[in-house]
Amino acid sequence: MTEFTTRVDHTAKAFDSDLQEITRKVAEMGGLVERQIADSVQALVDRDVELGERVIAMDPAIDALQREVEEKAILTIARRQPMAIDLRECVGAMRVCNDLERIGDHAKHIGKRVVALDGDFYPQKLIRGVEHMSALVLAQLKQVLDAYASRDLAAALAVWHGDEEVDSMCTSLFRELLTYMMEDPRNITFCMHLMFCAKDIERMGDHATNIAETVYYMVEGRPITDQRPKGDTTSFPAGLLQK
Repeated sequence: MTEFTTRVDHTAKAFDSDLQEITRKVAEMGGLVERQIADSVQALVDRDVELGERVIAMDPAIDALQREVEEKAILTIARRQPMAIDLRECVGAMRVCNDLERIGDHAKHIGKRVVALDGDFYPQKLIRGVEHMSALVLAQLKQVLDAYASRDLAAALAVWHGDEEVDSMCTSLFRELLTYMMEDPRNITFCMHLMFCAKDIERMGDHATNIAETVYYMVEGRPITDQRPKGDTTSFPAGLLQK
């Protein structure tokens, strides 16, 4: 074995080691975000202010992991100068972490609403639609993170096509909540909070779809050119109710 071959082999092993560390941190971040989503909705369902506060408190750890992945990926690109699929692996990890961080922010918003609603009474039936919608988005996030880990293009595309279902569910939920508000003015405050929660969950679905597009880019080396399926026509002004 020549000195050049030895050096190339060492560089390849070093890159693989860097990539494994990046992948591990992305997986850790994904696990935290999945838990944050589940806990935020559970806190809403159970009116559990303490759990809502724990959801909010998780946010700095997720932000720190995003910074670690970005720093490691940038350093790896600078040191190893990867090309083609190796470069896409590094860029893809940064993209995925950015979307995970944004999903975590939306879960944090739901946690803040749980705290704001402390002591308010509301009919439990009002929350079922939000609970159902969150279960769908959480399943999509799990699927797309598995697709990212295994570079499973078919699974990623299934999530990409599933975004329309989440959007349609959000639109339907908005209409249902508006009906409750018209039937009984006492429901207005809580229903408005639920509308914001539903919109946060819908945005989580959008970010899961972004991750699916990243998987496609990593595998195929080009972006998806098809129009993203959208079934949501709701537009809810964020200034109506302070977070």
